[in-house]
Amino acid sequence: MARNGIVSTVQPLAAQAGLRILQQGGNAIDAAVATAAALSVTYPANVGVGGDLFALIYVAKEKKVYQLNASGIAPSGLTLAHMNSLGYKFNPANFGPGSGMPSGGILTVTVPGSVWGWQEVLTRFGTKNFKDVLQPAIDYAEQGFPVTEEIQSGWHMKNALPLRGCCTQADPDSVKTFYINGVPPAVGTIFKNPDMAKTFRLIQERGRDAFYKGEIARAIVAKSNAIGGTITLDDLANYKGEWVTPASTTYHDQFTVYGTRAPSQAWGIVEALNVLEQCVPVWYPGQTLATLGPANPLYWHALVEAKKAVYVDVYAHNADPNVVSVPVESLTSKEHARSLCSKVDPKRASDTGPAYLGPTNNGDTIYLATADRWGNMVSWINSNFAGWGSGITVPGYGFVLHNRGGLFSLDPKSPNAIAPQKRPYNTLSAVLVMRDGKPFLVTGQHGGDQQGQGNMQVLVNILDLGANVQAAGDMARFSHNQVSNKLQMESQLFKLVGPQLIDMGHKVSSSNGSPMGGFEGIMSVPDPTAPMGCAATDVHCTLPIAGIYRAGSNFREDGEAVGY
Repeated sequence: MARNGIVSTVQPLAAQAGLRILQQGGNAIDAAVATAAALSVTYPANVGVGGDLFALIYVAKEKKVYQLNASGIAPSGLTLAHMNSLGYKFNPANFGPGSGMPSGGILTVTVPGSVWGWQEVLTRFGTKNFKDVLQPAIDYAEQGFPVTEEIQSGWHMKNALPLRGCCTQADPDSVKTFYINGVPPAVGTIFKNPDMAKTFRLIQERGRDAFYKGEIARAIVAKSNAIGGTITLDDLANYKGEWVTPASTTYHDQFTVYGTRAPSQAWGIVEALNVLEQCVPVWYPGQTLATLGPANPLYWHALVEAKKAVYVDVYAHNADPNVVSVPVESLTSKEHARSLCSKVDPKRASDTGPAYLGPTNNGDTIYLATADRWGNMVSWINSNFAGWGSGITVPGYGFVLHNRGGLFSLDPKSPNAIAPQKRPYNTLSAVLVMRDGKPFLVTGQHGGDQQGQGNMQVLVNILDLGANVQAAGDMARFSHNQVSNKLQMESQLFKLVGPQLIDMGHKVSSSNGSPMGGFEGIMSVPDPTAPMGCAATDVHCTLPIAGIYRAGSNFREDGEAVGY
C-alpha cells in the first residue's frame, strides 16, 4: 500500500526504475515508460524496443479512459503469395491464430510499435521526456544487472534461421549479443548490454525518429535484407499507432470494465464477464459465482465453458479493424451474451472442435501497472510476443525484433489472413475497471492466449469474491487451450476439483504455475475522511492522494509492487 505513487511489474529493478521517476516528480505515464525501458534491459527475452504495445490510461484531469494501440504493422512485402512461395501454407488442422506461420525468424517480424507508443504517451500525457525516463534503463545496460533464477530459466535463444523451413539455427547476432562466450549467462551473472544503451541514447537525442527514420531504422533494414526479409525504410518511416475507444461493459451495475480493442484479444474479457453475469443465473438458478465459490467444481465449469464460448468468437473475428470489420460492439453486448447461455451444458464439458495437438505459438511478455498522486492510472502491456521474439537481433543495437506476425493466419479466408500494412491478431490484453464512475483497478498479465482467460479469473476473484489485489493474483488458476481442448489446473486446485471435472468430461490435468500467466495489479481505494489530495491539474503538488493504492504482483515469478 502507498499514497504518493506505486508501480507493479514482473522484475524488481524495473519496478524501482518507475518508482525513481515518480519520486522525481513524474506522473504515472512517465513511470510506465521508464519501467518498460528498464524491463527491456532486465527482461530482454520478453520486451524491448523491437516489440509492440497496448495501454489503457485513466487521465485524472479529464476523468477519461484512453486506449493506445501501438501494435506492429506488416511490412509492404509480406504477402500471402510470398509466404506460400517460401513453403509456408495454411494448416487446416490448426484453426487458431498463427496457422501455417513459422514460430520465429524474419518473416514473423512486423514494424515494431513500442518506441512510437512510448513517445506518444509522453507527449500527450507525460511530464518528463526521454532524457529523464530512459536514464534508469541506460544505467542498468551500462553497469549491468544480476540475472535471477527465474529470468535465467528462459534465457535460451530461440532458433530463427533459415528463411525456408525455419527454424533450426540461431541467429549469430543474437548469440553474440545475449550470450557470454557462446552460452547463456549463469544465475547471478552481471549482464551488460552496451549496444542497448547506445540505442537508448540515440532515442534520448532524437526521439522516435532515431528508431523509425535514423540509423536504427537503417540497421533494422540492413539486417532484414541480409536474411531475406521484406522490411523497407518506408515501412518504418510511415509507421503510426493510434488512439482508439476501448471495449467496455458494465458488470454487476457498479463496475465498468474496459479492455483493449481489436486487434487485441482483450475485448474477449469484456464479453466473458457479460456471459458470466447473464448466464450463471440461467445455468444454476438461485446461485451466483460467489455463492457457488471456488471449492465447487460447478464454479470452475462455468468459468471454463464461458471461456470456450467467448474464444469461439475471438478466434472467428479478432483481426485488424482497419482492414476488416470486427463487430466488437455487438459481441460485447448483453444481448449477445444471453444468446450464448443455451450453448453451454451446465453439467457437461463441451468440445471446441477437432483437437489439434501440434505446436502452437506461446507468448511471453511483460505487464506493468502504475498510479500517481494525481489519480492517473496506467494499464500497460509491452511485448516481444514469444520469448526472444523472432530470435533476430539487430547487430550493434542490442535488441531482438518481435514475432507478432507469427499470429497471422495463412488461411486466405480468415479475417486475420496475412497482408501488407495489416496488424495481426494480438494476444496483448490490458484491463482497467471503474467503480461508480471512479478509477478502481488496473490489471493484466502475460502468457499469450492465457491473458484473456487469466484476466477473467482475476477479475472474478476481485469483483465477485472480494479478494484483495494480491490475493486475486495468488489464487489458483486454470489454463485452457482452445485448439487442443486441454485444460490445466494448478496442482492444489486440481486436487480439489479435478476428479469431478474429469467426470464432467473435461480433459484436465495437474500443472505447476508456468502456464497460468503472470499478474500485476493496482487498486485505488478512496478515503472520504482523508485530507484533499493533489488537484489533477496541479503538476507541482506534493500531497498524497486522498486514500490509498493497493498493489499486488505475481508470486509465481520475480514480480514486485513498490510505492512510497
